[in-house]
Parts: sequence; structure tokens; C-alpha cells
Amino acid sequence: MLQVKNISFGYKNKLVLSNISFNVKKGEHISIIGESGSGKSTLLKLLYGTYDLLEGHIFWNNEKILGPKYNLIVGPEFMKYVSQEFDLMPFTSVSENIGAFLSNFFPEEKQERIFELLDVVELKPHAQTKVKELSGGQKQRVALARAIAKQPEILLLDEPFSHIDNFKKQSLRRSLFKYLKDKKITCIVATHDKDDVLSYSDKMIVLNDAKIIANNSPKELYNHPENKLIASFFGEFNEIENHGIVYANQLKIVKNSRLKAVVKQSYYNGNCYLIEAELNGKSIFIEHDKHLKKNKKISISITKN
Repeated sequence: MLQVKNISFGYKNKLVLSNISFNVKKGEHISIIGESGSGKSTLLKLLYGTYDLLEGHIFWNNEKILGPKYNLIVGPEFMKYVSQEFDLMPFTSVSENIGAFLSNFFPEEKQERIFELLDVVELKPHAQTKVKELSGGQKQRVALARAIAKQPEILLLDEPFSHIDNFKKQSLRRSLFKYLKDKKITCIVATHDKDDVLSYSDKMIVLNDAKIIANNSPKELYNHPENKLIASFFGEFNEIENHGIVYANQLKIVKNSRLKAVVKQSYYNGNCYLIEAELNGKSIFIEHDKHLKKNKKISISITKN
């Protein structure tokens, strides 16, 4: 189990994280979300021992994770950290990069392991390609494969799919997180993209103003967002008097209701139209199956789960 106990950290005179505490069980997947500058990346680096804490303690099982004051080499052996900058060997192949830290005493097993990981990150066709010839997204996939090559106990991922195009993201997420769950590798992901974690996280930690403001399952946070910051992570939402926070997909256009609005704009979103309408002098957003003309008068109902 990872235990984070009352940790605080700051740069110069600015406190970035204050009195942060949470636990992560073995094999559990946790996502850390928050606005830019909320301390997501800093928290991952503290977990990895990159910085020294101002206060508090971090333990993995019974081993204390310490910063550079106590270690010549940053990062414990049982933990891997994939940052937004990839530390790869550009003039060697994808396979050589993935197998860089695997033992050469058992070459057949090493090759099998490399093939397995190439499959996980969907890079088999590029096995012999030099890393310098890869796109940013492909390099990110190599970094992910190399991080899990020696099967760490805990994996820290900072925006792990930020360079990967939409053609590959969905299948790669499924492949990677399934592999980690199957191998019972604890995973902590810092991200701003709900699609990176919503279907794969056991819990989500929300950072704001240097503190944890929520720590719960994705389903609970989605169904009962305590504030606008949490709701905004899940998509378009509205604040409607007497109803609180309501997502765009929870509003329905009906024949008649007490809520009357006027259409301002229709935005095509693929599987639906996002309708912007004016309700009591404020803009609201509604998911609807058809384009609606500007200035059309509509009635709205609310269907919360």
C-alpha cells in the first residue's frame, strides 16, 4: 500500500501542496486531476522522491520514500515514473529502448518480453525503427513500454497520452490499463483529460488551492459533483437555479415545461448537437439529436440520475 501522510511542498515562497493525505492499495488505479498549476505533476515527483518534502511522510508498504537529500539516485527500484519528457535513446531501435534494462542472461525470455510490450503499446510494426525517426506519440508509447518492462510495483504517469493522436488513444488506453490491472501494478495518473482515466480509475483525487478537495470514485464524483471545478472535468455543465449543477446531457427538450429558453446556437458534436440557449438571461448547454434554428423557443426538462 502507498501511504501519503500530511505532506506539504513549495517552491521558494509559494506553497504548492499543503497537508496532502491519501492511501492507494496494491493494484489500485488512481487519477489526479485539477487545473494547470494545481500541483498534479509536483505530487507525482514527490511520490517518486524527486524533491524533499517540507512536511509529512510517504511510504510504500513499510519502505519510506525519501528525496535527493538521502539518495544519490532519484526514484526507488520498485517504482517507475513516466514524465512528459521522454528519456529515450534516439539512435537505437524501439526494441532496444524497451529492453534496455532487461537482463541479457536470458536472451530468449528478454525477446519474448519485448514482443509482449510492443503488443501492449501497439508498436510491433516499428520494432526495428530508430527512436529518432518516430513521432512524438510513438516516442511516448516507447517510454510507457520501457517503464513497465521490469514490471514495477507502482507506476506514475504524467499526462501519459498527451502526444498520442486520437486514432490510437482509445485502443492504447484499453490495452495499457488492462495490462496493468492483470499484472496488479498500482498506477497513479496525473491528467487533464477525463478520457484518460474515467473508465479506468478506481478513485479520482481532485487538487485545488494546494489541497485535496475530493477523493472518490469517478461515478460518485460525476453523479454528485460538489462544485463547478469537479463538474467541468466531466464535460459541459450548467448551473440552474433551484437545480444546482446539471450536465448538458441531463437536459432534454420537451413539448412543454416550466423551464423556457431561446436557442442561440447549435454546434455539431458528431453523435449529437450541443445547443446553446438562453435561460433567465444566462447561457445553458443542452445535448440534442437535431440542429435547432436560432431564436427558436424551447421547453426543457431535467433528468438527473
